[in-house]
Amino acid sequence: MSDSHTHEPNRMLAISPAQAFVRFAIDSGVLRFGDFTTKAGRQSPYFFNAGLFNDGHKLLQLAQFYANAIVASGIQFDMVFGPAYKGIVLAAAVSMELARLGRNVPFAYNRKEAKDHGEGGTLVGAPLEGRVLIIDDVISAGTAVRESIAIISAAGATPYALAIALDRQEKATENGRDVPHSAVQYVQNALGLQVCKVATLADILGVLEHDADSGHLAQYRDRVQAYRQQYGV
Repeated sequence: MSDSHTHEPNRMLAISPAQAFVRFAIDSGVLRFGDFTTKAGRQSPYFFNAGLFNDGHKLLQLAQFYANAIVASGIQFDMVFGPAYKGIVLAAAVSMELARLGRNVPFAYNRKEAKDHGEGGTLVGAPLEGRVLIIDDVISAGTAVRESIAIISAAGATPYALAIALDRQEKATENGRDVPHSAVQYVQNALGLQVCKVATLADILGVLEHDADSGHLAQYRDRVQAYRQQYGV
């Protein structure tokens, strides 16, 4: 048997669950490399668009990665909340996968605009109560998290933790200026929430390093590393 046949399984076994998620995101076209402008106006060599997890199979795999990361984190919570709009699908899908893993919890989400008929209001799903895990894709400034915290607190529940797909591990911006902490660090330190991350920028670099010798991703490694050195925390 040739080396190519014996090497590939070992290569796959060597990567972490987070790096497996990065590869999945790349294969799904969700994580792309090139030239992109972030909300903060930075020129980024990579872009993560969770909206492209847009078919049943991808969503199923995404929910599995989230649920496994949440269980592995050991975070204790009583229910799941999905902020409109991307968080709605994520909360529903992750709740189903958690139930499959034996952790059946209620979930709820909000509307952007209040409904004035039927059940009314802005909240849909289970009543918000106990320790609430917020599920979203990525955070760049913490604004959406603060909005979720306000909704959860107003309902008498406890905003307790946040689960996201990717932590960019880069400096946040305030009033157009870089600050020494990331959005995730802000959520942890200023807002007091535990944060579960399916993957981080370090995991992206780990995958690029893994492909350093012969993979097609190797060409992006130096640029992503330079971006991390400039903006990383």
